[in-house]
Amino acid sequence: MSTSSKATLLQKRRWRIRKKVTGTAARPRLCVRFTAKHVYAQAINDDAGTTLVFLGSLDAELRKQKLKANIASAKALGVAFAIKAQAAGISSVVFDRSGAPYHGKVKTFADAARDGGLKF
Repeated sequence: MSTSSKATLLQKRRWRIRKKVTGTAARPRLCVRFTAKHVYAQAINDDAGTTLVFLGSLDAELRKQKLKANIASAKALGVAFAIKAQAAGISSVVFDRSGAPYHGKVKTFADAARDGGLKF
C-alpha cells in the first residue's frame, strides 16, 4: 500500500481538471490560485500559450489594501480582476479552480468576478 502526499494529490486534481478545461482567445481560462499569504488570478489563452490578464494581491494598487488569502480579499480581487479583464476586452471565461474545492475563498472569488461582469 502506498501513501500519496498532499502535493501529489493536489497535482492529480489539477491534471484531472485541466483535461476538461481549456481556454481560447474568445473564452480564456480564468485560473485562480490561493497560497498561504497571497491570491493570484490570470486569464490564459491555452491555444497560443499566453497570459492575457494577470492580477495578484501583490499588485501595486492592491498592495495598499494589504490583501491576504482570505474570503474578504478573494471578493476584492474578484471584482478587481473582472474590471481589468473587461478593460482588456474579455467578457466570458472558463473557470479553473486549480484543484481547490469550490467553496469558501474560491467560490467567493468566482461570485465576485461574476458580479464584476464576467460570464462563466
